[in-house]
Amino acid sequence: MDNKRYQRGLKHLEEHNSENYRKLRENLGDIAPDLARYVAEFAYGDIYSRPGLDLKSREIATVAALTALGNAPLQLQSHIEGALNSGCTREEIVEVIIQMAVYAGFPAAINGINAAKEVFTKLDE
Repeated sequence: MDNKRYQRGLKHLEEHNSENYRKLRENLGDIAPDLARYVAEFAYGDIYSRPGLDLKSREIATVAALTALGNAPLQLQSHIEGALNSGCTREEIVEVIIQMAVYAGFPAAINGINAAKEVFTKLDE
């Protein structure tokens, strides 16, 4: 294990979305703990830690991509929370998702809005 990459990723996750990463580790711990480690090392230790885009911009891109994919609702919800944690407003998130209706279709955008609604409702409770 490249401990430097892992530690950099964990630091980033701790600042960004620690609760969702903890849940991911717990969920994968008994069957694929390495997969959770890869998320920390590669996605956050390598990619999210790169210069060139700030965290808010990375999260906007991620919310757009996950909305367009249309098949990753849990990950979309996690990154909506991450986007909020990195300075996005609810209105910006909604606009990003609506924008995806043009490129990914209305079903993907509607599903994305439903994911955002679930996150917003959870946060308001």
